[in-house]
Amino acid sequence: MRPASIFSLFAAALTLSVGACTPTIDIRGNVPPPERLAEIKPGEMGKNDVMALLGTPSDTSTFGDDAWYYISSKVSTYAFYPPEEIERQVVEIKFNRQGKVISIKTLGLKDGKEIDLITRTTPAPGRDLTVLEQLLGNVGRFSGGGAGAPAGTGP
Repeated sequence: MRPASIFSLFAAALTLSVGACTPTIDIRGNVPPPERLAEIKPGEMGKNDVMALLGTPSDTSTFGDDAWYYISSKVSTYAFYPPEEIERQVVEIKFNRQGKVISIKTLGLKDGKEIDLITRTTPAPGRDLTVLEQLLGNVGRFSGGGAGAPAGTGP
């Protein structure tokens, strides 16, 4: 091989390997553009007006229907590592009892709070068997006496 072709082959391999190390960026969810949010007039517009302007919310408040949330996030995935959220935007629109907009708030990733999940489990009665105990658990429990014969009365 000529040195030029070896260099070309090396350059191509280097380009492919560098390209494979680039993280994948995914944008998930839907947040309305700022110019649409500016069109919402608190105290004047109702839920139907907001729905017509912004579309269906990503989520609503758990109890009642007094808050709507439009959520979007940017997630980076690099090779086999777990995905990492690098940007989040949440638009919260609150309504009064009459269904009119009372406030609009935009929150970011820094406004989120980490929640520690409890990893405890409730113990179940009984004992845990090893794989070997499960495989050999019935050895010696049955006699050869046939169906319906009490244990130990076989031929």
